[in-house]
Amino acid sequence: MSDTLPTAGLAGGPPGRVTVGKPVPDVLGDGYEAIPLHLPPEDGQPLRATVVRRRAPEPTGRAILYVHGFADYFFQTELADFHVARGTDFYAVDLRRYGRSLLPGQTPYQTGDLAEYTVELDAALALITADGHDRVTVEAHSTGGLITPLWLADRADPGPVDALVLNSPFLAINASAFVRTVVGPGVSLASRWRPGGVLPLPDHGLYGRSISAQHDGEWTFDLQWKPVQGVPVHLGWLAAIRRGQHRLRHNLGLPFPVLVLCSTRTVRTNVWTEDLLRGDAVLDADRIADLSPRLGRHVTCVRVPDALHDVLLSRPEARRRAYDEMAQWLTRYGVG
Repeated sequence: MSDTLPTAGLAGGPPGRVTVGKPVPDVLGDGYEAIPLHLPPEDGQPLRATVVRRRAPEPTGRAILYVHGFADYFFQTELADFHVARGTDFYAVDLRRYGRSLLPGQTPYQTGDLAEYTVELDAALALITADGHDRVTVEAHSTGGLITPLWLADRADPGPVDALVLNSPFLAINASAFVRTVVGPGVSLASRWRPGGVLPLPDHGLYGRSISAQHDGEWTFDLQWKPVQGVPVHLGWLAAIRRGQHRLRHNLGLPFPVLVLCSTRTVRTNVWTEDLLRGDAVLDADRIADLSPRLGRHVTCVRVPDALHDVLLSRPEARRRAYDEMAQWLTRYGVG
């Protein structure tokens, strides 16, 4: 398989073309394929995204497109199991400079414009459509939960997308009102002359410890692709996030149903505590809930007791509650 897909360019820019590579067995093992998307070069250098595909044994014609968070990649096979058991083919994309898509010499995770991901998201959606799907639910976590609603809001036609599921979306900076209103604009100004500057943000690796099987969690993942310890945060990246969040605050008006899952608790600590196993230690869960109605015309927000930042990596009881809520919602709206 080697195909070429037309995609939208950045706002005001020309469309790009994406070459679809041959599917190969994925690192997740049996049933998973990795499909490289060769994106238009950047400054003469190659650029790649990757779609991971798992087909349902008894497909219904519906598909999921999953998008990961910051310093993250797709590894959640339990999530894929959940959807394929419902007859839904599962697709996940590792965005440029993330996980499977990271190339030598690239700065991991960084961007100066969230709209640049339009290229691989459009290409992934085109690939799903080419596979015969005309009904797609987009699902995303954290930073992916900010990128995807902005992408869908910018599409003149949602096409096959008829639902959106967001897992602790990054709708607001987890900081005090003072930092958001006073320090935040300073970051945006500084990013104009030094976008690659690194913010001196403390990260004690506590959230990573709460999910990693090597520490106090239960999940095994590639620590090169998803480090337990914090990673550098660049001024340009944070400025792009702030611009996206500013757009959201003015209401996106998405026309299809949206489900938002988030914790009932926010945990703020610089030292290890068992509370880190029962709350969101990355974002402010209350702010997520408060801002979620601005995503669309019909938004359901479910607060899951004792859920972690990635709700679907929580302890078993909270995780079961989240999957039950998602199953009921998907069935209620006939979208999975």
